[in-house]
Amino acid sequence: MAPPEPVARYCVIGNPIAHSRSPDIHAMFAAQAGHALVYERCLATVDGFAATVRRLIAEGYGGASVTVPFKLEAAALAARLSARGAAAGAVNTLVFSADGIVGDNTDGAGLVSDIVRNAGVALAGKRVLLLGAGGAVRGAMLPLLAERPASLVVANRTRATADALVAHFAAQGRAQHLSACDFSALGDDGAPYDIVINGTSASLAGALPPVPASAFGPGTLAYDMMYGAQPTPFMVFAAQQGASVRDGLGMLVEQAAEAFFLWRGVRPATDEVMRRLRAAL
Repeated sequence: MAPPEPVARYCVIGNPIAHSRSPDIHAMFAAQAGHALVYERCLATVDGFAATVRRLIAEGYGGASVTVPFKLEAAALAARLSARGAAAGAVNTLVFSADGIVGDNTDGAGLVSDIVRNAGVALAGKRVLLLGAGGAVRGAMLPLLAERPASLVVANRTRATADALVAHFAAQGRAQHLSACDFSALGDDGAPYDIVINGTSASLAGALPPVPASAFGPGTLAYDMMYGAQPTPFMVFAAQQGASVRDGLGMLVEQAAEAFFLWRGVRPATDEVMRRLRAAL
């Protein structure tokens, strides 16, 4: 009789971390793939991220997910960054390999998968508006641009931050009708966007980002990276303008599926996982 497969160990590192649904998601992925796998929550002190990673490697972990506030520190700690991780300047997935720590960012891939595959909305040739210019938006830029939208506008409360983000990707030869503005300039042309993505933190505070009603139309997909049991204020406002709306639960699951693929070489199916998580909200 063959010996049992050794149990692989992974975790999600953050502070706070008790709220994370990642262990539930990866447990479902592991059961689906038939892999012997343990995935845990790992609380790191705000000044103890590097020490936590060293401990995990010493204990034989195969990798880790990284959430707030450690994504920038994870990028600095990695010996090598994927193209996505380097473009984002932030890392949410670490692979512990014989060659050292590899850092990747699966957030944008998760967003694109949820929009294109799950929602059935193509990004190619579309007018896309991204609200915000923080870490979530930065991680989404490269995968979104890879879909070749007709235009991608980054709108932010502070125009200089949006300008810097656009300049960063333009310098890499990824301009593709990429532009920046502040919120006050939105709606100047009066034409609704095909896709509006809320990457601000407004929904966490139960607030609406200052986006005009004219940004939305009956053909618009309004996507909030946040999720919850009830529609966010952004989703409610967009729906009032006739837009179709979607929250970020699918992005959460799809980015985890991408991480699972990096670690295990298997791309899990996500439909049932999303259904079960939605029912538990």
